[in-house]
This record gives sequence, structure tokens and C-alpha cells, in this order.
Amino acid sequence: MLQEESDLSLTIAQIVQKLKGSSLYAQLERQAWASLQRPEIKLESLKEDIKRFLKTSGWEKKLQNAVYSELSVFPLPSHPAAPPEHLKEPLVYMRKAQGSWEKRILKSLNSMCTELSIPLARKRPVGEQKELLNKWNEMGTDEPDLSLFRPVYAPKDFLEFQDSFGFNPSSSESKRHPRIELFENEHVRIGQKVLAEQDSAAAQQYIRQGSPTALRAELWALILNISNQPEDILYYEQLKTNVIQHDLLVDSLIYKDVKLTASNDDYYFVFEDYLYQVLLCFSRDTSVLGHFAYNSASPPRSYIRGKLGIEEYAVFYPPNGVIPFHGFSMYVAPLCFLYHEPSKLYQTFREMYVRFFFRLHSISSHPSGIVSLCLLFETLLQTYLPQLFYHLREIGAQPLRISFKWMVRAFSGYLATDQLLLLWDRILGYNSLEILAVLAAAVFAFRAVNLMEVTSLAAAEAVLADLSTLKVMPLLQIFLFATVT
Repeated sequence: MLQEESDLSLTIAQIVQKLKGSSLYAQLERQAWASLQRPEIKLESLKEDIKRFLKTSGWEKKLQNAVYSELSVFPLPSHPAAPPEHLKEPLVYMRKAQGSWEKRILKSLNSMCTELSIPLARKRPVGEQKELLNKWNEMGTDEPDLSLFRPVYAPKDFLEFQDSFGFNPSSSESKRHPRIELFENEHVRIGQKVLAEQDSAAAQQYIRQGSPTALRAELWALILNISNQPEDILYYEQLKTNVIQHDLLVDSLIYKDVKLTASNDDYYFVFEDYLYQVLLCFSRDTSVLGHFAYNSASPPRSYIRGKLGIEEYAVFYPPNGVIPFHGFSMYVAPLCFLYHEPSKLYQTFREMYVRFFFRLHSISSHPSGIVSLCLLFETLLQTYLPQLFYHLREIGAQPLRISFKWMVRAFSGYLATDQLLLLWDRILGYNSLEILAVLAAAVFAFRAVNLMEVTSLAAAEAVLADLSTLKVMPLLQIFLFATVT
């Protein structure tokens, strides 16, 4: 009991500390002071009157949503005496593996710099700044020569690195069984009521049954606690100014990634300009560094020219601490269907990244981390489709080699967009990425008859090459129903 009280006190203290630096805290403070001028606020009952005012004026709900958001994104240590690195990753061998992976990525980036004789960052000349500003909304028409640039890594490289560390399947079990809402009109009515209440926790619970298309953008924003206030729009504009003023090596990596992936996708090519804008701004956003407090990874660092090895001249590079990989832009692409206002699109992507997507390309023991998803996927296949699993292993078509790329990209670019958004509804609803492993196993189960007949990796890949016709929820339901009966 005493331990629980201690943990609760620690939780409260950490959340209060985090919120003190937010714009919401400043707004609440202003509202509280302003309320003192109101006639219904009496000196003898000051505290209770102000509380009542904040509740009736809607500020209490905003504070609740902010607290809920912090609890969702920042899992606290199970023991208050745990060292700081345990918050990032409690298992030593996972920390060691992630550290080795980071060194490898940085080496690849630095090698590219040396080979191409290009600096990591430079200030753009005034003429170049003007030119970029003028074409900000049509960057897709620009065709710079990127033939010498290569992705720092692709999902295949990441899987091979994990294999070299010998991560083995475990007995993780899927605990979540999403359900399809049968009564659409009633579902929409309830969704509208949830939005009217502006309650993040209720929205998260509601979206577990999937979101009506017309309400999805608002529901996601409510769950992610995105309000798009004037200060948020101003912050986005400041990031844009930074892009205009400074050229980074990672800009070319982003540009090439969009060209190689989203620009060639039937669903997403029309959003090419949005993708450049969001990703270029994201690379400059130092607020993203905050998620490294609970990420097993650490942001890569570089040194100011001529100061190599001198710690006080070390800077995070890129400024947000995230080096994009091949396919990274596909985390943004589906969101372009929901948000057409640049700053809101940007905030939604950033929040999705710091809550979920970072776990798909870092090594950790977290249940939503890519290692756990791999283990869950293999466990499900071995347990419920053992013949298929061993058949594919025998012919050299290890199932994980096929499904890994789906999971790393959260199925973006593989499913039809309407189906992908239904899948991401559940990620938000359950605050977990485990459903990605369940869906990957369900796809194998659905194509099992054809897969049992293949005799090579190439043939297996051909059977699973096109997922665009799959319906996510029926597929999951059939698979989950089969595994629990």
C-alpha cells in the first residue's frame, strides 16, 4: 500500500513538472487570475470558487486531457529507485544492441558525408532561401540530382542486424481482440457525443470499435490532445523558417525517400508537397528530443567543424535526433487524407511518432517495440499455423523476412488507405502496436493454402506481394476467433 502511494506521488510530481512547461499551464494561470475579477468569486471560498469556474468554463476538461495524454505517452518506472536508463530500457542486452545499431547508422551517415564531400548542415545563401520559400507549396516539381544519395538503412538491414543479436521467439500472447461496430448510425451518434464532451479517455475507448470516416480527424486530434492553437501554428511557422534558412544533409535523404516511396504510390503521390513540408520541419523540431526520455535509443550527436571530440561543441544531429530510413515518409502519408491544414497535419504526425512509430525502428523490450512484435508474430504462427510455419522455414522463406517490412511501416503503403486507417484506429484505441503482429499473422493465415504450395522464398513473396485488397477487420476477427476457440 505504501509503495503504491509512493508511486502515485512520483507520478503526480512528474506530470505536474511536465505540464508546468506547457502553454496550457500558462493559460490556466491566466484564467485563474482573470476569474478573480468575477463577482461570483468570494474571498472566503476562493479556492472552491476558482475550481468551480475552471470546471464550468471547460478548462478542467482540458487539464484532464493533458494529464491523460502524459500518462499515455510516458510510462513511469515501476520502482522509484530504478536508475534513469531503466526508464529508457530495463534490459542491459537490449541497451547494448540499440547502442551498436546507433553506431552503425551514424557511421553510414558520416561515410556518405565524406564520400560526397557534403557538410551535415549549412546556411542557405539568401537567393536560395527566397527560391525555396517561393516553391514551398510545390516542392514536388523540383528534381535535384539525388543519384549519389542512398538511404542510411532499410527495414531489411534492421532485421538482419536484429538476427545477428539472436533475438528468439517468446511466448507473448495477444491480449486484445478488436470488434467491428454493427450499428453504424448509432456508432456515429455516439461518436458525435464523445466529440461534444471533448474527453480524450472516452474518445480512446470509443475508437476501439473503429471510427466513422467523417469523425476520424477530430477523434484522433482529441485522443492525441492536439488543439492547433495560435502558438502551435506559430511554432510550425518557426520550423518552416528554419528549413528555409538552413540546408541539412538529411533533407536530401527525406527528398529521396519521398521520391522512392510515396511518389510512386497510387494513394499518396498527390500529397508529395505535404510530405516534404512535414518531414523537413520535423527534422528541425527539437521538441521531439523529449521522447528519448522513454525511448531505448539516444539521439545521434555531431561536432561543430574543427571541434571533434570536444563535448561542449557536440550538437544533436539532426536537431530532432531522428535519422530517417527508407520508407520513413510513409508514417506521414496516410495522415494527409485526414488533415489539410499544415500545422495540424504536422502536430498529428509528431504526436503519432513520439507515441508509437519510434518503437518500430529501435531495439527495446517494450511490448509495442519491434522486437516484441517479431516475437509475437512468430509465436502466433508457430502456435496456430505450425505446419505453415515449418514449411516456409524449410524452403528458406522465413515468415519474418516477409512480414517485417509490413510491421516496421505499420502496414502503410501495403493496405488500402481506408483499411490502414481502421487499423491505426485500433493502435490509438488500445495505445499499443501489438495489433500489427496479429494482423501480419492473420495475413499468413488467410493465404495459408497458397503458401503451403510454394517451394521458394520468391514464390512465397509473390503470394503475399499485394495486400491492397484485404479487409482488415474481418481478417483479424477470423484469425482471433480461430485462436480463442
